[in-house]
Amino acid sequence: MKDESKSEAKQFYKSLFVIVAPIALQNLLSSLVNSLDVLMLGFVGQTALAAVSLANQVQFLMMLFFIGLASGLTMLTSQYWGKRDFKSLQILTGTALRISCGAGIVFSLVVVIFPQFVMRAFTDDVALIENGATYLRIAGVSYFFLSVSQVYQAVLKSIEYVKISTLTTVLALILNMVLNATFIFGWFGLPKMGVTGIALATVIARFVEAAVCIWAGLGLKEVKLSPLCYFMRSKLLFKDFVKYSLPAVGNEFVWGAAFVSYSVILGHLGEDIVAANSVVNVARNLSSIVCFGMAYGGAILLGKQIGEGRLELAGRNARRLMLSTIGAGVLGSIFMVLLRPVLPLLAELSPAASDFRNYLLYINAYSIVGATVNTVLICGIFRSGGDSKFGFLCDGFFMWFVMIPLGFLSAFVFKLSPLTVYFILYLDEFIKMPVIILHYRRGKWLKNITRDEV
Repeated sequence: MKDESKSEAKQFYKSLFVIVAPIALQNLLSSLVNSLDVLMLGFVGQTALAAVSLANQVQFLMMLFFIGLASGLTMLTSQYWGKRDFKSLQILTGTALRISCGAGIVFSLVVVIFPQFVMRAFTDDVALIENGATYLRIAGVSYFFLSVSQVYQAVLKSIEYVKISTLTTVLALILNMVLNATFIFGWFGLPKMGVTGIALATVIARFVEAAVCIWAGLGLKEVKLSPLCYFMRSKLLFKDFVKYSLPAVGNEFVWGAAFVSYSVILGHLGEDIVAANSVVNVARNLSSIVCFGMAYGGAILLGKQIGEGRLELAGRNARRLMLSTIGAGVLGSIFMVLLRPVLPLLAELSPAASDFRNYLLYINAYSIVGATVNTVLICGIFRSGGDSKFGFLCDGFFMWFVMIPLGFLSAFVFKLSPLTVYFILYLDEFIKMPVIILHYRRGKWLKNITRDEV
């Protein structure tokens, strides 16, 4: 039995590596490009850096909608992939595209038409509002292109075409990086465009990414992901999609909107802590690449096994996924601390912001461990079996009825120092962790959610 168990574990880790390695590479390049963005914006000035950081909270919120939608889509498509039901895959892709594109258009129109109104939600600093509004007027156009590429990439990953998804993202990221440098530094005889250049580069890169995703979908062998999938419908699958994706979207929104609220709180505590946080987030993203890649990649493997009807195997592999991902989170936390000497090179901050940066680094380092535990369980293991409601209810309660009120009281009633407020806000992962672990141990998340007929 021990030999069988070792062989089973070896096969799982091998399959996990095949999926996680491209995802981790994709996330690594994305973080590196974001690091270069911060570095290049640092040359423009601290105000530009802080303004774009706040303005991107809108895209962050929108991306959470797409991530939730993609997560609900992955719950179903990974299981139907295991079942080899390709028609259902195409119908689900079309369903997700209709919803995603509609949301992308709404987000684009709001930020392009009312950019200053949007920025005032995050700060009352006139310089930050003006710079952020300039960025949003242009960058908002890219939101529609993201609505297309995010659905395609979710399906490509869920049917184990991870390399294609990664190559598509890598192409867009490299293009974005080159264009950022071109427009900011005025290469090839172009004028230096500052914040406007960053926004324009984003639009071009996202357009190319969406176009390549559509082209890649047309070239698949087993299942063609043609734009015509947009018009394919099934009442039963639409009902299932809504059932499993809406709680996932709600989960991402309540979690993400809470983090946006954290940014609102910080935005009213001064430019220094906002700028410091934008730099530290680069280190956090780099340090959490592997553990978050394992969480989302593992969900694809578990979903496929559940769709194949191998529920007991999926249960054993879920435990392996959880323990290995937590180990990766601990290593990521250590790595983040080791990045401290590098952070001053990313952007030139004021003395006060530089002081904040060092403290924020340690706060985020311990927070990564908690985030890893909760992410692998809620977004990886639970969702692989179609359980998206628990995360929605858990995050909704703990973040909106505990952490946000505590944050506002700390900042605006008790008027605690910015560092103390930041420390309190980043305790959220540990407060909800016991409830999440208890739900995992009960095992009610392990279910096959596919249909025999659509």
